[in-house]
Amino acid sequence: MNNKKRKEAVALSYSQDRFDAPKVTAKGKGLIAENILEKAKENGVPIQEDPALVALLGQLDTNEAIPEELYQAVAEVFAFIYRADRASG
Repeated sequence: MNNKKRKEAVALSYSQDRFDAPKVTAKGKGLIAENILEKAKENGVPIQEDPALVALLGQLDTNEAIPEELYQAVAEVFAFIYRADRASG
C-alpha cells in the first residue's frame, strides 16, 4: 500500500494595477498538480510549499478571488515571491 499523499497545487495571480484580490488561476491534484508545478518551474515562477494553505485555496473555484480571511496568508506568499524575485534579479 502506498501511503504517499497525492501532490496538490494551486496557482495564484495578482495584478498590482487593479484593486482586485488575488485569484486562483489553476489548481489540481496528482498529475495536474505536477503539470502546474512543472509550468511554474519552466517559467521561473517561485514555488512555496504550504500544505495547509493549498488545502484552503483548493476549496476555491478557478478564477475565484481569495476571500478576505485568507488575505494575510496569501500576502505572505506574495511577499515570499517578491523576495525570491529580488534575490534572483
